[in-house]
Amino acid sequence: MSEVLFRLAGVHFAYDKQRVVLREANFELRRGERIALVGRNGAGKTTLFHLMVGLQRPQSGTIEAFGKIRNAEKDFVEVRARAGLLFQDSDDQLFCPTVAEDVAFGPLNLGKTALEARAIVRRTLSSLGLEGFETRITHKLSGGQRRLVALAAVLAMEPDVLLLDEPTNALDAETEARLTDILVALPQTLMVISHDEDFLARVTGKRIHLRDGQIVAA
Repeated sequence: MSEVLFRLAGVHFAYDKQRVVLREANFELRRGERIALVGRNGAGKTTLFHLMVGLQRPQSGTIEAFGKIRNAEKDFVEVRARAGLLFQDSDDQLFCPTVAEDVAFGPLNLGKTALEARAIVRRTLSSLGLEGFETRITHKLSGGQRRLVALAAVLAMEPDVLLLDEPTNALDAETEARLTDILVALPQTLMVISHDEDFLARVTGKRIHLRDGQIVAA
């Protein structure tokens, strides 16, 4: 059996009594898996990703990531470096003036030198077809371009796991096809939330369903 990267055991999370997201839920993500996370709108798929990286905390149960139980904020610093989360809304992810600064932010925080970060920025942007975008003003880009820059910011950190929340949002057909090819070729363990069935069929090999607070095989 491959290494367990994430394990949720008996996790309960609710925003209030009317909005219960997880009910004593259990889930494992193993190295090498490429999983589609599906469920109705409002089922809590995005919240599950946020719980996995510590942006939300469960009311009960345990979250284990990379072999350690994670409870406090300090426990999740390593998790966020090793599990790259692509937010559903790119504007939640991009906050620097230029594209290069946004993409370099993660590598610099991980201790890369400025020279190393610049090389990572060039390489990552090139892989996404964004050559020459380094000095572009991020908030002036199109929605699809911002989506790709947000993904570049995640990939630049070279995470072990990719958690992608609606990665094809705002992409035209040609760009989505290029993104699909890129993701298929990546070595990372992958979880994807998407309503695009053709996209999921290409980039994932397994499907789980978030339904009534439980994570079950779809």
